[in-house]
Amino acid sequence: MPELRLDGVGFRHGGQAALDGVELTIARGEQVAIIGPSGAGKTTLLRLLASHLQPQQGHLDLLGCDPWRLSASARRRLRARIGMIHQAPPLPPRQRVVTAVLAGRLGQWSLGRGLASLVYPLDKVGAAEALARLDLADKLYERCDQLSGGQLQRVGIARVLYQQPELVLADEPVSAMDPVLARHALGVLCADAHRRDATLLASLHAVELAIEQFPRIIGVRAGRIQFDKPAADVEVADLDALYANDQLVTAQPLLPVNPQLHVSRC
Repeated sequence: MPELRLDGVGFRHGGQAALDGVELTIARGEQVAIIGPSGAGKTTLLRLLASHLQPQQGHLDLLGCDPWRLSASARRRLRARIGMIHQAPPLPPRQRVVTAVLAGRLGQWSLGRGLASLVYPLDKVGAAEALARLDLADKLYERCDQLSGGQLQRVGIARVLYQQPELVLADEPVSAMDPVLARHALGVLCADAHRRDATLLASLHAVELAIEQFPRIIGVRAGRIQFDKPAADVEVADLDALYANDQLVTAQPLLPVNPQLHVSRC
């Protein structure tokens, strides 16, 4: 059974279609990058897959079930199996980094353990190990409001590494990082998903990084999937059509966008 399946899924914000008749199937363990211009519907798609939004048309199958046919408690348990990485992580400013990382497992812990961990971190070693993978071990006891935007994004990634979910959804997870850190952070995220056979979907503005790091690329424009190809098959013409009248965003300094180059992937 596919890990994710969307059949004719649509969603509107006000009177405007954010997604229109989306057909998509993703197998367990796949790593997929979603690219496209701003306003294409990438964030809406990820929020639907996180069960934060309900499709207004069509059908969504998520981790073997329709989340909107579940009870509220069952849907909360389903969401505990999903890790969401936000472009601007919703971390309380005065919260310590160690607490922010450990909060990744609140959905898996009992209420008592969760409340205890918020007061006194119960697994400092686990949080430190996740942060160390992203070169943030020295920030364990920093407050979130003392971090830069790129550091906050890496804390958000560390939180999901600690959570170890079956499905990872990342919405522009490295947009505030310099190219070297962005490549490293995505590499860690991809390698972790591969090791655990977890499914990973990430929306990215940096096209070069998407093609370099992910085996499958989905191009979204105006709420529709414009192409869905192996990264090695994405051509310049595909990108030109996808970003027509928009500025193509790449991470620099990198090689110029040339999808026909052979690049290694994690």
